[in-house]
Amino acid sequence: MPGRLFGVGVGPGDPELLTLKATRAIHDADVIAYPSARHGKSVARRIAAPYLRADHLEVLLRFPVTTELTSHPGGYEAALFAFYDEASEELAVHLDAGRDVAILCEGDPFFYGSYMYFHERLAPRYETTVIPAVTAFSAAAAAAGTPLVKRDDVFMALPGTLPQEQLAARLRSADAAVVMKLGRTFPKVVEAAAEAGVAERGVYVERASAPEQRIVPLEEVEGSVPYMSLVLVPTTQVHRSGDAAASAAAGSVAVVGLGPAGPEWLTPEARAELAEATEIVGYKTYVDRVPGRVGQTRHATDNRVEADRARHALELAAAGRRVAVVSSGDPGIFAMAAAVMEQLEAGSFGGVDVRVVPGLSAMQAAAARVGAPLGHDFCVLSLSDVLKPWEVIERRLEAVAAADLALAVYNPRSKTRPTQLEEARAVLLRHRAPETVVVLARAVGAPSETITVTTLGAFDAEAVDMRTLLLVGSSQTRVFGDGNGAGPVRVYTPRRYPA
Repeated sequence: MPGRLFGVGVGPGDPELLTLKATRAIHDADVIAYPSARHGKSVARRIAAPYLRADHLEVLLRFPVTTELTSHPGGYEAALFAFYDEASEELAVHLDAGRDVAILCEGDPFFYGSYMYFHERLAPRYETTVIPAVTAFSAAAAAAGTPLVKRDDVFMALPGTLPQEQLAARLRSADAAVVMKLGRTFPKVVEAAAEAGVAERGVYVERASAPEQRIVPLEEVEGSVPYMSLVLVPTTQVHRSGDAAASAAAGSVAVVGLGPAGPEWLTPEARAELAEATEIVGYKTYVDRVPGRVGQTRHATDNRVEADRARHALELAAAGRRVAVVSSGDPGIFAMAAAVMEQLEAGSFGGVDVRVVPGLSAMQAAAARVGAPLGHDFCVLSLSDVLKPWEVIERRLEAVAAADLALAVYNPRSKTRPTQLEEARAVLLRHRAPETVVVLARAVGAPSETITVTTLGAFDAEAVDMRTLLLVGSSQTRVFGDGNGAGPVRVYTPRRYPA
């Protein structure tokens, strides 16, 4: 009868952190296998040593390479692949002879653990039990006395081997994170943390729970570091009273674009700003799209008080708060960024740091749904005459139509402006053929989203409301597909324009 395979997580370094199940599996196994670098010293065996029997058969699984170069014709990956194949067959001999084999794995077997590569090769052939363990980042957080995540925080585990720009983007978007696999990657990780704005709260932990454990603020680490180290980026959620939160936060305003709808449209930069903010300010519909958290105050107002809202945000920042002013889509396109800038210029808020965090605009999202109708020169225009005279809108429509530009139309029609869309169509038809392509994109990204491809002469103005964006093609805009057998309807404006 074949022996049984055990993948045993031995934890990060302290033998007392092994589970009872792990120590029992180690004690009862006939064969103890453990990985090692070429020097032959195994961290996993050192951790498990108190639980080994004198009569255990021990199999040292010596990696042919770790970070050094290899002469294998297939390179580093091929050398490791061949090692796992050969070592697995060596262990299979013991299993076939009826001996139980325990493969020791530092940390947890299925969390960046070397055991999983043996598991892939041996588990389909033998009865297998995997025993989880305390991870290095859990031990590191406990040793540092640093809570990692709270409530609805999003936590990321990242390998330091990622490109720097990817590390920075992911660190920026996560509420909390751990970066592992350091060593040679450490300088890049430090740069990425600084770029993401999280270096100040980063904690460097070396050999967590082991006798040689070292814990240092990330910004104070100098020189090279070992592979068995990591960086913790703990949560920013701290439960404080309103006065304490105000004094601890740096006074600033970030005008944040939420995208057209839903969390999938939110950029990592925007998500990070919302997580850091002590105050959320905006139109109630948009404020409701931001997940709440402990210690954060929300200021929701009506849609027609942009100036008051912007001034209030600046006043909060001047008092020491970290404020996020939220807008749908991109805040710089018919949204709150301009309103905040107006109040910043008019008021005495010179010391307040104001940043604009871009978002995916409604016109980009709508265009992507059908292809590339804005693929060449285009114009963006609002039909709302609340802040500008209708005569100005008509003059601009005339110029856009005459210039043969594709056109994105915001705020096309409302209950108080039921006739202006028809008037705009009449202006466009002086220069454009009735067959000009028009895309009606309503509630893009929402469950009620509808996309209609029609023409300038035929679209139904009564079906258009303030949640609808119009994309009007130029004379060169093309349509193909029929939504049925000929494939989905696609709309694009060629990048070249005829002489």
